Amino acid sequence: MAIISFRSDEIHCKIVYYGPGRGGKTTNLIAIHKALGHQVRGELLSIDTAGDRTLFFDFLPMDLGTIGKFRIKISLYTVPGQVRYNDTRKLVLKGVDGIVFVADSLAARRHNNIESFQNLKDNLAEQGKSVETLPVVVQYNKRDLDGTKVPVMAMEELERDLNIDHHFPAFPASALRGDGVRETFKKICMLTVVDVSARLLKEKGVNLSG
Repeated sequence: MAIISFRSDEIHCKIVYYGPGRGGKTTNLIAIHKALGHQVRGELLSIDTAGDRTLFFDFLPMDLGTIGKFRIKISLYTVPGQVRYNDTRKLVLKGVDGIVFVADSLAARRHNNIESFQNLKDNLAEQGKSVETLPVVVQYNKRDLDGTKVPVMAMEELERDLNIDHHFPAFPASALRGDGVRETFKKICMLTVVDVSARLLKEKGVNLSG
């Protein structure tokens, strides 16, 4: 749940990039960090293993400006893709306000995508939450490999695997090249701020529009 500070007139929202290992979660945050001006972005913190996989999380704080009198602060996190770090995934998901699920388009990673998406649902359920009650955007990463010798799943196949029952906003992307990264990020920020605004009005009587 977003944290509201009446003393500083700030609302802090948490967005988590979730998905299988080596799917492109950290690459997304790096691309976002490069694209944003220093007035908006904070420091990108990353803790990696020797294998260049995220062990704990990446963290990127930023300022999205104001709505009414409240300044909107967004923190982006990623979770480790490896199953053995599931306790860390649960920890990072606590207090989440919006989720980007980064799927790997490589055909060899199909099972990993499905397993990771189910793991997301299970971990949210433990916290009394659901993908149906949170803002979620799906990103199909590594689309730059389509048409190469590397077997890549069609968008339709990815949709059937992950999104046929949900109809979340979804974007093709190449996080390495930056394609689709901004579109994904803008959509999840918009959905999250709208959702947080509605919840604060309902639960606390706080109207962000004034």
